[in-house]
Amino acid sequence: MQIKTIKSVLAKKIQAWANSVQDETVKKIIQEQTVVTGGAIASMLLQESVNDFDVYFRTPEGAFAVAQYYVKKMNEVREKKATKGTYVPLYVADFESKAGIDKYEGKRFIIVAESAGVAEEEQAGEYQYFEVTDPEGVAAEAYLDDVKNAAEQKAEESKNEFRPIFMSSNAITLSDKIQIVIRFSGEPNEIHANYDFVHCMCSWTSWNRELTTPQEALHAMMSRTLTYIGSLYPVCSVIRTRKFIQRGWRITAGQYLKMAFQIADLNLRDVRVLEDQLTGVDSAFFYQLISIVRKDVEEGKKPEDIDVAYISQLVDRIF
Repeated sequence: MQIKTIKSVLAKKIQAWANSVQDETVKKIIQEQTVVTGGAIASMLLQESVNDFDVYFRTPEGAFAVAQYYVKKMNEVREKKATKGTYVPLYVADFESKAGIDKYEGKRFIIVAESAGVAEEEQAGEYQYFEVTDPEGVAAEAYLDDVKNAAEQKAEESKNEFRPIFMSSNAITLSDKIQIVIRFSGEPNEIHANYDFVHCMCSWTSWNRELTTPQEALHAMMSRTLTYIGSLYPVCSVIRTRKFIQRGWRITAGQYLKMAFQIADLNLRDVRVLEDQLTGVDSAFFYQLISIVRKDVEEGKKPEDIDVAYISQLVDRIF
């Protein structure tokens, strides 16, 4: 797909999303602070179907305001649908203390539900993380035409558009293929400092409607080669390679070695580190594993006892 077409699709998509927002401050943030980056742009360049549009914000204050808006929306829906005594409200909280906060305090924040790591619109069903399943076999051009038509024809329609469907501690998934990541914010290069593979480094910014396509990213796409550039979350990166390989991408042993060396520097016996590394992995089973490890630690299990034998036993039981 041509660059100008991708720019047009993204501009219309983000404007349609902004038009669905009832809060003028949040609407302005979406219009002026949104960064679209990750796999969606690569998929469009490769004429493939798009799973989700991953969006970030230029400032943490903007990300916080958007998170507060959708947490409130999700709570309203879940409260209406909940049976008596089952409603557990979500809230935006300080990452360290887990205490609820009403305004950005200059520190990392997350979304918290007291009884679960992931919240659904219906409060029931399978847990999901936010690196969701691979897209269905829908023709890329047909999908992108639908995006353009929907953006042009439905921008002012139903309030059910772009409604929150899932929430994890670090991300919000909306209907209409928008995934809001609150874990990171900043300029595209700052966000990309947390990314793992070079082909995901293309970005579109709402404040100037510019699409950036680094040469190294384009080369990786043309050869369908996974090139690891380092990440804060190498465990997640190793697991993510599965879906790319299933799509026909290739990766050398050397790239895995890079990830292995980074993993060696992590203390995965610390449940907080393990949980942080697995956030974003597309498996409910990892959430179950973390829940069990956390419970065992709270009941007195020592870090040195969280070893290969212990984790292997949990994996064989859960997966």
